Amino acid sequence: MILYLILGLVALLQILPLIWLLLFSLKDNQEVFNLAPFALPQDPQWSNYARVWVDGNIGLYFFNSVLVTGISVILTILLASFVTFALTRMQWKLSKLALGLFMVGLMIPVHSALIPLFSFFTTIGIMDNHLSIILTYTAFNLPLTIMILLGFYYTIPRELEEAAIVDGCSIHRLFFRIILPITAPVVATTAIINMIYNWNEFVFVNTFISSDSLKTLTVGIQNFIGQYSTDWGAIGATLVISMLPILIAFFLLSNKIVEGMTSGSVKG
Repeated sequence: MILYLILGLVALLQILPLIWLLLFSLKDNQEVFNLAPFALPQDPQWSNYARVWVDGNIGLYFFNSVLVTGISVILTILLASFVTFALTRMQWKLSKLALGLFMVGLMIPVHSALIPLFSFFTTIGIMDNHLSIILTYTAFNLPLTIMILLGFYYTIPRELEEAAIVDGCSIHRLFFRIILPITAPVVATTAIINMIYNWNEFVFVNTFISSDSLKTLTVGIQNFIGQYSTDWGAIGATLVISMLPILIAFFLLSNKIVEGMTSGSVKG
């Protein structure tokens, strides 16, 4: 009973910022500064949501975020699965060296590559293009994704592959029809981790993207910050809108996430 009480209090503490943000998004500037943080708005400003979606161009930024995040997550998981399959299920001389090179990527501070990437993308002509963001997200998320997948792949019985090969299954069908479906729990875990990073990332988008039509939510929110005034209610509404996809994805995949986090911890 005490344990459940403690867990309930912890859950309440986790929910409080979300409640505050929802109330914040329904206030005007005067209420934001004059009312208590958790005070109910006297006249809920639901128009904040309509205003940011239509006038603030948030609809376009939301689409750009979904596009960039979705493609990056799919590409990262697919490439990481290829690499992990080759490292754990195939025998070749340089496999340990290849794994070491990928793991070195975990030690590189992400934004230390900002200037070299800026110069490289300018040279090849993909600055102010979603491709520059997608390639950057994919490259920097690969090491962590591979590390998470490794533990699960080592637990997959070799007998599955041997039986499939005896039945005449090619290496490509073995991966896509047998191995990849088995790894669904851990893939869901890596998908959420990658999605959270890609969705909330600011520095790369702010550096590589200059056209307003290509910006994502994290950068587009700056439209409501002016030199002389800031529309705080609109900022709150934008934050609520940007938070919803992450919450929905987490609730839909929560069981898979827990299963994926624990599946590779015990071998056999």
